[in-house]
Amino acid sequence: MEMQDFSLPSFMLPSAFRGILSTISLLDVLDILLAAVIFYKTYEMLEDTRAITLVKGIMVILMLAIASSFWGLHTIFWILQNIIAVLVVAIPVVFQPELRRALEHIGQGRFLAASGIANEEEARVLISELVDGVCRLSEKSIGALIVIERSMGLKDLSDKYIKLDALVTSDLLMQIFVPNTPLHDGAIIIRGNRIASATVVLPLTENNNLSSELGTRHRAAIGISEQCDALVIVVSEETGTISVVEEGRIYRHLDKKGLRNRLVSMYANQLIGGAMKIKDIIAAVRKWGSQS
Repeated sequence: MEMQDFSLPSFMLPSAFRGILSTISLLDVLDILLAAVIFYKTYEMLEDTRAITLVKGIMVILMLAIASSFWGLHTIFWILQNIIAVLVVAIPVVFQPELRRALEHIGQGRFLAASGIANEEEARVLISELVDGVCRLSEKSIGALIVIERSMGLKDLSDKYIKLDALVTSDLLMQIFVPNTPLHDGAIIIRGNRIASATVVLPLTENNNLSSELGTRHRAAIGISEQCDALVIVVSEETGTISVVEEGRIYRHLDKKGLRNRLVSMYANQLIGGAMKIKDIIAAVRKWGSQS
């Protein structure tokens, strides 16, 4: 039995539009999709950062330059042209943190990765131990700072401090962060399902618009999340409040369920992996091409 053709009849499409469609190949569609992904990831990295304001300013200058050229405003165009020439040199300096993050993404060779978690069982056990340990710390108002490494490696940071290489358990988290112990001061870095290092000093955020309620721990959590894709858990020493920080954004006043949901979502995405998503996109494009 032959399959029916549900495409629009040629007389319903303008001739110019039919001509454009006839020139589009499978590679063109894939090219557009990849370019869209790159632009989206770039915007995702800049969103809610100071850099997005700078980008808007540059776009305004470019639009003014185009408008002044179109209207024949030669003096204004000459001034804006020279400003743009200066910006070409200044951009690598102004956007140094964002460019570094972008290059680290490219160097990792993937957008999402599994951070050493091999299967769902390992992820389930790790989430259970983390949630239990963090909630115990919260109940006792013991301050804690936990950095969970993802696709961007933090080995250059963790190697500077005390190396542990210990399996993550709720009891160990309690022992590390209890006050007046050798390891309680600073953050721990979790790589895979193991604590890689402790007493880690994290860079503080330079964002001056944060609430005055946020102390050094929260500012350090935001600072490291602005420089890499790590997920950071913070327990406030003053109130016992649990917060999660990701990509420079802080989510406060989480309960046990909220924390678990955050971790489940993160590890689910890592186990799926970005490579599988790209394969699905390519397969969909090929299917579309074979049917057109």
